[in-house]
Amino acid sequence: MNNPRFLLVHPTGNPFARNAAIALAEKGILEEIVTAIAYNPEGNLARTLQRLPDKIAQPLMGELGRRTWIAPPGASLHTYPLREVVRIALARWGVNSQKWVDWVYSSLDRRVARNLSSKDNEITGVYAYEDGAAETFAIAKDKGLFCGYDLPIVFYRQSHQIQAEEAERFPALAPALQAAREPQWKIERKEREIQLADWIVVPSSVVKQSLLDAGIPSEKISTIPFGSPQDYFHPQPKQDSRFRALFVGRLGPRKGVHYLLQAWQTLKFPDAELLCVGMNEFPPGWLTSYEDCFRHIPSIPHASLNPYYSSASVFVFPSLVEGLALVLLEAMACGIPIITTANAGGTDIITDGVEGFIIPIRDADAIAQKLEWCYTHPQELAQMGQAARRKAEVLTWSLYRERLATKLTSLLE
Repeated sequence: MNNPRFLLVHPTGNPFARNAAIALAEKGILEEIVTAIAYNPEGNLARTLQRLPDKIAQPLMGELGRRTWIAPPGASLHTYPLREVVRIALARWGVNSQKWVDWVYSSLDRRVARNLSSKDNEITGVYAYEDGAAETFAIAKDKGLFCGYDLPIVFYRQSHQIQAEEAERFPALAPALQAAREPQWKIERKEREIQLADWIVVPSSVVKQSLLDAGIPSEKISTIPFGSPQDYFHPQPKQDSRFRALFVGRLGPRKGVHYLLQAWQTLKFPDAELLCVGMNEFPPGWLTSYEDCFRHIPSIPHASLNPYYSSASVFVFPSLVEGLALVLLEAMACGIPIITTANAGGTDIITDGVEGFIIPIRDADAIAQKLEWCYTHPQELAQMGQAARRKAEVLTWSLYRERLATKLTSLLE
């Protein structure tokens, strides 16, 4: 393909999307970025917020700071913020529903598809993300464009199977298991996206296997693990001697938090605590029986997480369904050893017994056993933390960008 020019689309501008944009720009093939919100800390909005009272400005700047996205040189950036602003406002008022996320993704997809249909020879390829690509890819295919697709989590068939099984095991948790009750239109959308894609980028071997199980040919898939955010996360001295197991993420059954709570409840360690940071997504009242055995912080700005990671003795993330959890890489960047599952992408970034431990999903006993080892082997645990930091120093975002750009340009030759 001569002089390729790409359109990159992601509704919320996650770290992997921003780094993909940089990768394409560094190769000189990024034409345009489309997202919902792109915050510029040096822009007019930031200056306006700085004039507001701190009580108002700080929460807004914390939310917008996560959406920082400045177009690389040579590329344009277009935003369509209205629906995402509405969704964020509703979430602030306690209205958290997947349907509002779907609304943002599908609306942006329709908008991009309409705009793409009117473009004439400006774009030669599209790089888009799960749940936000079906209509854009359909137009792109009609125009003969290359379709790159990023799937950051296991394909829905495996996700649905695992979550449906979990709903059978724990009927009271069924309302919190979203993939077990996905609407048919959304399932069909995911199928269309995966079939229209010319190339699929996944962050871990577990995501790749979920596609192979769905009949997607291996040559269509590239496994490129995410990078470790060392610009923001780094080791800091632990301020106390207390043994602390840490979980960061949405507290719900998909993340396996109920197994972690079951495990911790059996241990009864002196001078120890389980700290869980993140929004509670369990059904109302479900956590009540565990409230005396762990400490819960519902929300911390992402930029303020480093001290919490550094306060931990071990990071525990027993997720049932994931792709490659970015929190694992954040904890490793802080020099914290990991207990996690293969389904969280753990086997792609740690070696069992070196930077941490890989455990089976749905196994509270395995979690308890590894936590007991960590508690009784502080010196070896510290060495694991050092190994985790060394691995994080290798798994950089620059390596991610290099792998992504190299593979894409080879496909376009």
